[in-house]
Amino acid sequence: MQALTEQTQDHLTSFSKIVKAWRAVRKYSQLALACDAGISQRHLSFLESGRAKPSRDMVINLSEALDIPLRDRNLMLGAAGFAPLYKQRALNDEEMQPVYEALHRSITHHEPYPAIVIDGDWNLLLANDATHSLIELLGDSEKIWADVDPSGLKNIYRLTFHPKGLRSLISNWNILAPQMLTRLQKEANEDPNNHALSILLADVIVMSKEDEGYLKPHVNTPLMPILPMEIALNGMRLNLFSMISTFGTAVDITASELKIESFFPADAQTEQVFKAINGKASSGAGF
Repeated sequence: MQALTEQTQDHLTSFSKIVKAWRAVRKYSQLALACDAGISQRHLSFLESGRAKPSRDMVINLSEALDIPLRDRNLMLGAAGFAPLYKQRALNDEEMQPVYEALHRSITHHEPYPAIVIDGDWNLLLANDATHSLIELLGDSEKIWADVDPSGLKNIYRLTFHPKGLRSLISNWNILAPQMLTRLQKEANEDPNNHALSILLADVIVMSKEDEGYLKPHVNTPLMPILPMEIALNGMRLNLFSMISTFGTAVDITASELKIESFFPADAQTEQVFKAINGKASSGAGF
């Protein structure tokens, strides 16, 4: 076998560490991953030890078997010495126009109920008028955002957990907060290279210190099938639940990380209140 150059050895060392790290995250044994990837355990062992050089197809094959996010697949390809495969286009890029229009149409058609588009770090990208109305229950929306997220990213978790945010309106906080925290922790654990999620998780935990008594026992519990949100407003209790949608076959990094969160009324009173508040047409504007 031809001797490997020092630079190639460095690539292989990085690639092997990445494969082993993701295998640990996904809780795969070496044999299980080899079976899912359709290769021998011996070959996988050689790849993880750096004794074998992966082909481009092998990197893609392993990244698919491990269900690695597209952003991290590019890192994996680079570590093995190959060019990135997946593009990352801005949402306002001309090539992303059909995606933008689909997102805009989805949240606009969801009126008179709130609907938002968020990125992989839970930063708000688009929102309909009903969402504006919900936030304005707290006061001037720009001031609220400045208070809860000075970074300007308008993060939904910070809006929800900050003492000056939505938590002041949520009457079932002891149920909602642990479930939201569990979801965020799960996402951070599943993508260890996403440092923004890890930072967000740490910030949210700090914001939740006073709630530690009931948050802590629930952090590792299974998520509920439907997460209820109860809003106390002028002596009324509005009941909502949300549904999150994603692009299941996206091959662009931005598109693969987008989520639409749509909120639905859980009872007739909530339905009537939102219809009364949000009788106007939505602009689906970005924040």
